[in-house]
This record gives sequence, C-alpha cells and structure tokens, in this order.
Amino acid sequence: MDKRLETLSQAVAGINDGATVMVGGFGEAGSPIELIHALIDSGARDLTVINNNTGNGEIGLAALIGNGQVRKMICSYPRSSHSRVFPELYRAGKIELELVPQGTLAERIRAGGAGIPAFYTPTTVGTPLAQGKEVREFDGRKYVMEPWLKADFALIKCEIADYAGNLTYNKTARNFGPIMCIAATTTIVQAKKIVSPGEIDPECVITPGLFVDRIVQVAEPLQESVLIAQGVSYP
Repeated sequence: MDKRLETLSQAVAGINDGATVMVGGFGEAGSPIELIHALIDSGARDLTVINNNTGNGEIGLAALIGNGQVRKMICSYPRSSHSRVFPELYRAGKIELELVPQGTLAERIRAGGAGIPAFYTPTTVGTPLAQGKEVREFDGRKYVMEPWLKADFALIKCEIADYAGNLTYNKTARNFGPIMCIAATTTIVQAKKIVSPGEIDPECVITPGLFVDRIVQVAEPLQESVLIAQGVSYP
C-alpha cells in the first residue's frame, strides 16, 4: 500500500478539535516541525498533546501552544532553556499540565501500544505525582499504578521511509517515535527521504509499516535551534 501524500496539509487533515496528539521529539532531536506547523494552519483546537517537553522559542510545538490550540500538555519537561510560551500560559491558568517522569512517560506510551492498561512503578511514591493513584506493595516495596497513554494521532519525524511505511531514524532523533507510532490510532510521518519497498535493509527497519498510516516527504527539515537563533516565530 502506498501511504505517500503530496502535501503537509493533506497529512494532518482530519485532526479534529479535542483530539489527543502525540508529538515525537526530545527537544530539537526528532521534532516534526513541519507537521506541527501544518497542524497550526489546520486550526484544530482544544488539543491534548503528549510530548517530552513543551517546545522552545516560538516555533514548532511552542507555536502550537502559543496559538491557543492546546488545552492540555502531558510531558516530562514543561520548562527548558528556551521555553517561554508554555510557562507564561501555565502561570496565567490558560493551559493544563500533567507532569510525568520521563521513564514513566515512555512506559505509559509503550503500554498503550502494547494493550497494557496499567502498570506499577516506584518512581513517584511519596510525591505529589502519586496523589489520587492506587498504591500497592510488592516484595515489601510500594508501587504506584500508572495508566497507559494512547492517542488519536501521532506526528513523527523519521530519516528514511519506504512508501509502505517502514521507517528508520537518525540516531537519537529516534527517541519516542517508535513507541508513539504503535500507541496512536493514526500515525503521520514526515520523512527526509522516501524510497521503494525493499530499499531499506529489513534489519534496519525500526518501525514496521503496519504502524504507519500517512507519509509526506520533507527533504530539508527545519532545525529548531537555527530558527530560534534567527528569532523566527510561527505563524
């Protein structure tokens, strides 16, 4: 099946108001900026976004938040060196936050893709993040129950895709991408290069095409740090 689309707007079509959207990336590494900007252009609002952080500068995820399209963030690092938009909105009470330790965030997403509704972890025992959650004891140690995370859509950046949806990633830009692909109902990917099936060594495929629904080529992807240094804002 050929999953290629011609434009970014076609790729994000159907992301509706109120949708839950996973966005790949660990800060700049693996951030699908072009797909996020297309989502801004689509006008979808009241979104719940799952990401490692809350964006930087005034581009990409930070721009989506700044444009008033995100109702709630689920993330590990809501504040970083260049994050200005989210902290201001959060302090003003204009956006919700669910703070999740990074390892727990990754496992909640993986559990969502694996069909595991919940699991136990000791990470947040005795902290405010455990309030209201079930706590059980195993082998004399307390554990907090954490629910899976699933999404309606995932926006992912990869290095090479074949048009059947098999993906490879560029080193650490891989980060949350593979688990988000399996935890979303519809996975949308921007690829630096798209090839024919069989051109990627099967041993090098990280995400099988089974988990990918739409692919659009972005041959020269934007770099977050460069845009921030240039003072670029979007839209």
